[in-house]
Amino acid sequence: MEIIYRFDCFIIFNLFPILAYIIMKILIAISSKKYSSQTLEVGMSVAKAFNAKPVIVDVGNKINQFSLKEVGIAQERMESWNLDRPGVDVLEWAFDFLSENKLIEKNDIDSGFPKNTLIERGGRRSEVYLKGTVCDDVSLILRNGEIIEELISEVQKELYDVTFIGKSKNSKKDYELSQYIDSSIFIVNNYKLNRNYKILLIIYESPNTKKSIKYSIRIAQAFNIGIEIITISKDVESIDSFKKIREWSSKFLRRNKISFTDSIEVGNPVEIINNKADRDHILIMSSESNNPLKTFFKGNTPLKILKNTQSSVLIVK
Repeated sequence: MEIIYRFDCFIIFNLFPILAYIIMKILIAISSKKYSSQTLEVGMSVAKAFNAKPVIVDVGNKINQFSLKEVGIAQERMESWNLDRPGVDVLEWAFDFLSENKLIEKNDIDSGFPKNTLIERGGRRSEVYLKGTVCDDVSLILRNGEIIEELISEVQKELYDVTFIGKSKNSKKDYELSQYIDSSIFIVNNYKLNRNYKILLIIYESPNTKKSIKYSIRIAQAFNIGIEIITISKDVESIDSFKKIREWSSKFLRRNKISFTDSIEVGNPVEIINNKADRDHILIMSSESNNPLKTFFKGNTPLKILKNTQSSVLIVK
């Protein structure tokens, strides 16, 4: 069962022509103010900058079947349920964040978090509509169940471009979310608002390299920062195989007026990046195989880097 609070809003926005008409759909997964402030801040910064369609989702504890029957009545009011719905308090915190940052209209801010008014849709979805100010179709969603299962289901159903999550102390959870979520995934780690960030764009032997370059431009424009490109070849003999993609990336970044540096190194990508990246970097790299068996036997470069890095990481799929 899920509850959605939607904010319909508009933005006047000036982008470079090559990216101006591409609308991203973003999912921002939160769990609490204590652990999700960074994730919500980064996700909404990207959403605001690119007039994306952000959806903020919390996965509350699973509701038993008796409770589901109680809440499955269309256009019900929460106070009449006599039920403390798990996760509503997290959405209220997210609403407060949107209010404090003036991302919804004043009338709705003054009315407060509308947790008591729901519109049931399809027996599984309930919504409250509000007017936003600087972004398009912002929604708050509450799902109840196992977090990994619910997020995977949400992404499969709604076809998001990027999912934002906070880095977990549980490396197994990070692995499962990064491996099985069908969208690109941005893992927010050690983010500080006033830190001077730089993007470290990693080019190595992997698919989706051009897409990762395009996404790096979006992030650079969102945070008004430059890009460090590092191409990593497994050996000296393979360096020439990267010539075309390096030339293409340089032209593409210049065309979009992004400041950048470009270098090439030889060796193991995991070792090189772990030595080079720090908390001031946002790492961007393309994913490898989505085949779990192949990943199990051969390993996965982005997931190996993610395990030990202090940086935020965008894995582009």
